[in-house]
Amino acid sequence: MTSTTPAPRWFTDTDEGHSHWYIERIRAMAAEGTDLGGEARLVDAMVPRGSRILDAGCGPGQVGAVLHAGGHEVVGVDVDPELIAAAKADHMGPTWLVSDLCELDLSTQGQSEKFDAAVIAGNVLAYVAPGTEEQVLRRIAQHLKPDGFAVVGFHTDRYEIDEFDKHLTGSGFTLEHRFATWDLRPWRADADFAVSVLRLPAK
Repeated sequence: MTSTTPAPRWFTDTDEGHSHWYIERIRAMAAEGTDLGGEARLVDAMVPRGSRILDAGCGPGQVGAVLHAGGHEVVGVDVDPELIAAAKADHMGPTWLVSDLCELDLSTQGQSEKFDAAVIAGNVLAYVAPGTEEQVLRRIAQHLKPDGFAVVGFHTDRYEIDEFDKHLTGSGFTLEHRFATWDLRPWRADADFAVSVLRLPAK
């Protein structure tokens, strides 16, 4: 994060110690056997084995870890160094990097190869800096191969679906599918959650 960009909501709209609380919550859920792989299973079903996948806003790494275990090359990125430290501690294998998604340029961190797909789970777009949502989508799009896709999930009370669709306009993506859950329940206008599949043009 630099002084040229507003601070993400993850830092400004959450209480002190929120990152630590979230890390411990995910660790406790994993220890209890809670299924933390639903998002990863959906993405895994959409790509060939051995695909290169960007986990954008990866948090402590639970989604990227499942994708890596499934045989994919995973690079996880988050603005919060505490979350990245937890990902590195808990999940060996993927590459975990600190970066603000609205300034994302992974070529500066040794990751110049384009990705087949991106996953943006865990309300990530609701936590970016206000007014940067389209820029974040555009930056992620720039890291994908032609015909690459991103799967985005968030609660609609945190980020209104109409606003999201407006932000898609200049991002380079088009909306391919929309569901109400990660297990592909049909979309409905009053759904409290949205999972959208975004596609880049093929070249």
